[in-house]
Amino acid sequence: MRDTEEELGDIKREIIESRGLVIKTNNLTNALSADIKSIAKRQQGYERRISWNSGAAYLVFVVVSFAGLKLAYDARLDQVGARSEQLTQENERLRKELKDAQKRDEDRARAETKAATFYELIRQGKRVDVVDGYEGIKKEPLSKAEQAVFADSVERSKNELMAQLYIHGLEKMKIQRWQEAAGNFEEALRHKEESPMAPQIRLSLAETYRKLNRQKDAIPLLQALADNPVNKEVQDDALYMLAWCQMDVQAWNDAKDTWRVLLRRFPDSHFTPEGKMQLAALNILH
Repeated sequence: MRDTEEELGDIKREIIESRGLVIKTNNLTNALSADIKSIAKRQQGYERRISWNSGAAYLVFVVVSFAGLKLAYDARLDQVGARSEQLTQENERLRKELKDAQKRDEDRARAETKAATFYELIRQGKRVDVVDGYEGIKKEPLSKAEQAVFADSVERSKNELMAQLYIHGLEKMKIQRWQEAAGNFEEALRHKEESPMAPQIRLSLAETYRKLNRQKDAIPLLQALADNPVNKEVQDDALYMLAWCQMDVQAWNDAKDTWRVLLRRFPDSHFTPEGKMQLAALNILH
């Protein structure tokens, strides 16, 4: 009996202990469930934050990538634009050089044609045409050799024309055709104003002017000849004729001064005796 009661007591204790263990287990299970729920909530919050962070990171990556692409595109666009502008300028430069080269070729071809024509005039001895045509041919793009040859030929033609016209003028003076003689002398000086013959031609021109009663035209020529130290061989002639022209226009005081200059500067001239006589006459009469 006692054994049965002891066994029942043991069973009761075991039941009580089992019940306590079940309650503890249940409490532990509830606590574990609460912990699991808390962990799950934290995990969800963490995953949510990770998701937002990933989205933000992706958005930042997209923005940065787009900005990088935009900068690269702009840089490439600028590079292409600069290259295009450079090529355009180079193209314009080449076009201009080609155009200039074509123009030079055309100008040179035209110059060669004109040079050949001009040389033919020289070869034929057409001095007037050579002198008149030189102003046009020297503007062409000729070689230095051509320019030198043509310049020498023109200079020679001018000298020959000047001498020829001077001789014709002297011949006209001999037969007293003063107007024609003056025309020859004027044309000779137009061809070449400065030459060793020019002083003598101007003296002859002044003489024809005096014969034509154009003393006012003759006086400036004679004064220039008399005042120029280069014209020593014609200075006494110029002073002599200048004094007579001044007397013709009744410029008595100027004539006196001119006779005095003649006598002072050229005491041995063959005009000296007449100069003394004329000066004495002027002093008495005027």
